[in-house]
Amino acid sequence: MSAVPTALVVGADAAERAPLAALLQLAGWDVRESSGTREALGLARRLDLDLVVVDLDGPSGEAPALLRRLRLVGCRAHLLAVATADAADRAAVLEAGALACLPRPVDARLLTGLLARRGPAAQVPAARDTSGADVDAELVDRLRQVYARALPGRLSAIADGARTGDAAALVRASTALAGTSAQLGHPEVAALCRAIARDARRGVLAHELVDELHSVARG
Repeated sequence: MSAVPTALVVGADAAERAPLAALLQLAGWDVRESSGTREALGLARRLDLDLVVVDLDGPSGEAPALLRRLRLVGCRAHLLAVATADAADRAAVLEAGALACLPRPVDARLLTGLLARRGPAAQVPAARDTSGADVDAELVDRLRQVYARALPGRLSAIADGARTGDAAALVRASTALAGTSAQLGHPEVAALCRAIARDARRGVLAHELVDELHSVARG
């Protein structure tokens, strides 16, 4: 395992991956992203991954199949899955080797509680559903402090996307901030970011919403 932990987030939709990737980055992880099985397996072969989070809301069995193939290519990372509330989906990914199955959308407290307890593979606790997991409140508090320090840069990325007319960058930046803001207790910031992303997907650069976001986030 590397000194700086490396995480891979796998999901078909970049906008859906962004909040989870941003949350892991805030927690100090070197985060890579993949849109599907082939790319994920290639990264797993090349990198010494510490964590893989699979969020594939696709054909039944796709996520469990990827988890099994990760082990076959020699990936020693801790494996997590994100799934719907369907009990069969949760059971399938746990059986395929996931440490835990997180409900969608991922809750920051559940995720940070799991990461706080991560250790060598031999010491990982048995797979389970995490709906009642204990959380590390101190770690969540530290995550909030990191969020506050990272906020100016994330606001700048949103402003740059609007200023340059780069709708794709605006969607990525605002979606990432929306996810971490909602998870860490900033619902107004999250709501404005979601509105900005929604408009950007329609090709509308809502400069007034960007200005409002800066005011609310810094207020």
